[in-house]
Amino acid sequence: MLPHLPGPWTRAPSDGHGRGLGGALRTGTADDGSLTLSLTPWRGRRGRCSNRPVDTPKAPGAPADGEGSPVGRRLVLGMLGLGAAGLVSAPYLQRGTESALSAVSGKDPTGVTELLPNGGGFRYYSVASSVPHRNAGTYELRVGGLVEKPGRLTLDELRELPQQRIVRDVQCVTGWRVPSTAFEGVRLSDLLDAFGVRPEAGAVRFTCFDGIYSESLTLKQAMRDDVLVTLRMNDEPLSHSHGGPVRLYVAPMYFYKSAKWLSGIRLTREVQPGYWEKRGYAVDGWVGRSNGRDDAPTAA
Repeated sequence: MLPHLPGPWTRAPSDGHGRGLGGALRTGTADDGSLTLSLTPWRGRRGRCSNRPVDTPKAPGAPADGEGSPVGRRLVLGMLGLGAAGLVSAPYLQRGTESALSAVSGKDPTGVTELLPNGGGFRYYSVASSVPHRNAGTYELRVGGLVEKPGRLTLDELRELPQQRIVRDVQCVTGWRVPSTAFEGVRLSDLLDAFGVRPEAGAVRFTCFDGIYSESLTLKQAMRDDVLVTLRMNDEPLSHSHGGPVRLYVAPMYFYKSAKWLSGIRLTREVQPGYWEKRGYAVDGWVGRSNGRDDAPTAA
């Protein structure tokens, strides 16, 4: 069902401390003079997305803290050379790198690929071992709960609705930030108005077609102009790895609030904590004002 939306309408990497790599990168020198590199993953009291090093037991003969397995100087020079070449060829390789990492991470139950940044500075996160793909022929967004006119929208119907474009920094609660990222889609407030919010509704719950992830907002938060049901990112259709074909985007909050692979919107009386909130993250995930962090805000 394509709801009627009244006008008018307007169409519109790492944090610098090693955390973008998924941990602290340390260098040293072995007894034979070769350079050593080691990566200490971050961990905290609230699960995988946090900032304290993991205490791992050492195997017999393992190097001391701050040291890693020796890496030959030729290898290091080669790595530096690849980095320099990457600066020159980045515009041409970024899409290929992103596509390759997306394909690998989608079949990686170990989560190791989540330590790797893609060409756009984002990290790949999924709480499911695999996520099905959806396209224009198979995708639908269901809207229900405390609404006057429950229904569903296809991808083509969402595309036909007036779109809003927002450009903001993206801030992850783990520390990495991607500046000036463009998101484009339908204002969530417009969808809710079209389906009719019942007076007793006080919150919105979001579910995803990975079958696991969920999120929530208060109704007041959901009605902000900078909360979108997103179809495009950086002026391209939203890729599967970035939560496509449709994801939630909540501009003023940490990125875990912007649920990927959005498939359901349900109006409820009260906020129901989402996947990460049940594991200790803040329900009201304002950037710089929650989760014990002081990052610069991403929206007013």
